[in-house]
Amino acid sequence: MTSKKQIKLVTWNVNGIRASYAKGLSQLVAEVKPDILCLQETKAHRAQVEPVAQTLGFPFDTWSSAERKGYSSVATFSQLEPNKVKTSIDYPEYEREGRIVWSSYDNFDLYNIYFPNGGAREERHNFKQTFLKHLKAHLDFEIKRGKEIIVVGDYNIAHKEVDVYSPAQLSTESGFLPEERQWFDQFLDLGFTDTYRHFNPDRRKVYSWWSYRELGRIKNNGWRIDYICVTKGLLPHVKSCEVMMDQHGSDHCPVIAELEFQLE
Repeated sequence: MTSKKQIKLVTWNVNGIRASYAKGLSQLVAEVKPDILCLQETKAHRAQVEPVAQTLGFPFDTWSSAERKGYSSVATFSQLEPNKVKTSIDYPEYEREGRIVWSSYDNFDLYNIYFPNGGAREERHNFKQTFLKHLKAHLDFEIKRGKEIIVVGDYNIAHKEVDVYSPAQLSTESGFLPEERQWFDQFLDLGFTDTYRHFNPDRRKVYSWWSYRELGRIKNNGWRIDYICVTKGLLPHVKSCEVMMDQHGSDHCPVIAELEFQLE
């Protein structure tokens, strides 16, 4: 007789875990009860937020924190014990910025990533382009080894015109540059599927980030830059994916997917 294991997976750029905890993170965890919670831009080392980490109620958590205090950083919280965890894809410069937590579970490898923001400076644009190149090569290698992979997080790239509020106006902005969108095409060509778009091919005006400066959330002038992408073998196991636009607590909103696996 077989039974089913259901996994609720949430990714959220919280723009500072301490501020977000009181503004919506604790409520989200209590109401949604995710099995795996992937946070980006925690802007903290675990030791700085020990009470918050414990109060969230996950037995397993892994942090990749930037050397620079109050910057970047990601954390993966899980009710499931990972078989192995790394905070690097063997490039120390990304580990120094707290970009990746890579967790291996029975059915998949999970990458929780805070992709670099290209920004206005050429140096950061080049850093982002190099990161994208290295990440794609790494994922290609792991897929060829037979891995099924989930990549979640703040990609800092809007893929299609439907994923931004004003494509013509934003076409020269970092995060919607032709070379970044082309990278996303190549990433999908490795065998990944954008699960939200898979279930919602025609939905418009669905975004996951809004600029505080421009009162973007009030006007819904947003970008969809937060994703849950899976390899082909996992796609039949993904039952739903939604962008939680009503969830406050950050300039981003969470994305949630539900997966289901057979237990022998």
